[in-house]
Amino acid sequence: MRKLILVIWMLGGALLATAEKITLEDVVIKGTFAQAGVSGFRSMNDGLHYTILEGGARIVQYSYKTGQQTAVLFDLASVENAPIKGFSAYTFSDDEQKILLTTAIQPIYRRSFTAEYYVWTAKTKELAPLSAKGAQQVATFSPDGDRIAFVRNNNLYIKSLKFGTESQVTNDGRFNEVINGIPDWVYEEEFSYNKAFAWSPDSRFLAFTRFDESAVKEFSMSMFGGQAPFLAENELYPSLYTFKYPKAGEKNSSVSVRVYDVTARTTVNVDMGADSDIYVPRLKWKDAAELGVFRMNRRQNQLDVLMANPFTGDTRLFFTEKNERYVDEKFLDDFNFIPETQYITVISERNGYSHLYLYNRQGLLVKQLTDGQFDVTAFYGYNPATKMFYYQAAKESPLRREVYFVSLDGKKQGRLSSREGTTRVEFSAGFKYYLCYFTNHETPLQVELFGADGKLVRILEDNSRLQEKLAACNISRKEFFTFTNAEGTLLNGYMLKPTDFDPSRRYPVVMVQYSGPNSQEVSDTWSIGWEHYLAQEGFIIACVDPRGTAARGEEFRKTTYLRLGAVESDDQIAAARHIATLPYVDKANIAIWGWSFGGFMTLMSMTKGGDVFKAGIAVAPLTHHKFYDTVYTERYMRTPRENPDGYRECTPFNYAAGLKGRLLIIHGSADDNVHLQNTVEMAEAFVQADVPFEMAVYTNRNHGIYGGATRLHLYKKMTRFFMENLK
Repeated sequence: MRKLILVIWMLGGALLATAEKITLEDVVIKGTFAQAGVSGFRSMNDGLHYTILEGGARIVQYSYKTGQQTAVLFDLASVENAPIKGFSAYTFSDDEQKILLTTAIQPIYRRSFTAEYYVWTAKTKELAPLSAKGAQQVATFSPDGDRIAFVRNNNLYIKSLKFGTESQVTNDGRFNEVINGIPDWVYEEEFSYNKAFAWSPDSRFLAFTRFDESAVKEFSMSMFGGQAPFLAENELYPSLYTFKYPKAGEKNSSVSVRVYDVTARTTVNVDMGADSDIYVPRLKWKDAAELGVFRMNRRQNQLDVLMANPFTGDTRLFFTEKNERYVDEKFLDDFNFIPETQYITVISERNGYSHLYLYNRQGLLVKQLTDGQFDVTAFYGYNPATKMFYYQAAKESPLRREVYFVSLDGKKQGRLSSREGTTRVEFSAGFKYYLCYFTNHETPLQVELFGADGKLVRILEDNSRLQEKLAACNISRKEFFTFTNAEGTLLNGYMLKPTDFDPSRRYPVVMVQYSGPNSQEVSDTWSIGWEHYLAQEGFIIACVDPRGTAARGEEFRKTTYLRLGAVESDDQIAAARHIATLPYVDKANIAIWGWSFGGFMTLMSMTKGGDVFKAGIAVAPLTHHKFYDTVYTERYMRTPRENPDGYRECTPFNYAAGLKGRLLIIHGSADDNVHLQNTVEMAEAFVQADVPFEMAVYTNRNHGIYGGATRLHLYKKMTRFFMENLK
């Protein structure tokens, strides 16, 4: 028996010895372990077919039922003297007779970009540029397919596809002064959209938001020569990139809503009420006769939906959502006018959890559709034929997501998804089919097609090639755990152990976290990243979601209100102390790292936690809430004038002298989001406290720190830092 055990042990050791090791390049730049998906997948109006973009040059139609190709709807190769070589995105007109192709994309900020657009008309087989006057933004078909609205140089335009003419809707757009039809920087970043106009269902009206940012203070970043393709013209004298950025407590853009009548070529102003210090984060047409204007107060604890008459601009109050702390930004997209019905759906936290509520078109509550001590995390739609609502929820565990259904009368309800893990779905037009996207910590993404009856039609992607790669490697898997902090709150975490883990040894630990409001890092999903490389190299990786994170109800999520960063860092310190008690952990060698809010958490945890952390890395960190923007910061902290104690408490400046471990701070010099100012001022606080630290700045890089060899250099630097300071 002992000989058999020895043979098995030797065979296991041989397998480990022959397993391929993952490289830093694999997880940082090559995408060796990236999950394959189904790209460019669009349902056609009939609900029986879908299209896929193939090779950046063809739009091919397939049958849901058979998976067979049924048509090539567009092929650049068949266009004589085609003006473009490829395209990266496409949009059909509502009648699917025209296609808008997007090419030559040039990013601006996180969601905004300019592009060159081309229109393909199926009837005439013509491919024509949308405009010959330069790049455009957010080009959008009118519902009747006869026109396309777009923005150029902060002004709104309409192209008539019938007559080939281009008309200018606004004339006052100017950089850093007035913006029409697209959001300013802070709206784009914090309200998560890049288009601020909407066609009426009958195509007669174009509603848009106008941002007057003249009074918003400017922020400037030095742009250096750097390396190609960056700014070589700045080799000797750096230039300044200056843009409007409202920091906490400062003035925002003055916003107004206008409606352009395409037929009469007239514009009316919408009555927004007496308070001018407001946000207007969404425009949604209720029907052709009324425009829904979302008006939020500056404190963001009340959202009003006004109904505007497009002819006169007169408004009436239609709906109000209030919250003692704040109305979450996600509510904006969870308020939906259900097409071709008399219903409106809302996901609200009003009973302590995020749940689905049903209203009629008069704005009156019909019923609460879901209930219980769990959060609804997404709404997928309503099928009028079956009178069934579909939604995603974290009902079984905050770590997982399932898909459920409930009937209009509430008599039929159940679970659509079957496996334990994280599932989301996409329905075809008419709810005839649905795509099911599934993953868990042991399973890379699975994309399956189901019929309306819930029967599997076909597997579209099983990531079998990735599975083959994984079989040749010895890669750590997530092990979930929980622990209770000092306040008695149970927190969730996961751990990656070294690939050659020996429970009799003691290992250094690297804690990874983000910790931001309503975020989630500890989930039953599959991924491979830098943390797996570190585990392979002999580190234990631990991740804990502190209080303030997602899928555990409003009280857990909003307990950080007015003290953003204080509670979360307490939990990260508590997590480190818990991990230090494990018999296989070297408690003298625990590190923490994070990016953006996670970088802020690294600084807060290390300066407050003293000897708990041997080392840490903060990438692009926020260091004081006063340096960040109005919308995000004031949502959770109010203004510095309203909450001075919270702003003073929740900054690592106050605790700089408490830093004991080795610290590396990293930032991009052209970070338009979390400005380099944060790191520079933090460095000064450490200098004045006579505390040693290390710092690295990446030239002309933004918040993501990408470009050229930058990414690999960054991760090599961070890897060396942990190798040198924890081993």
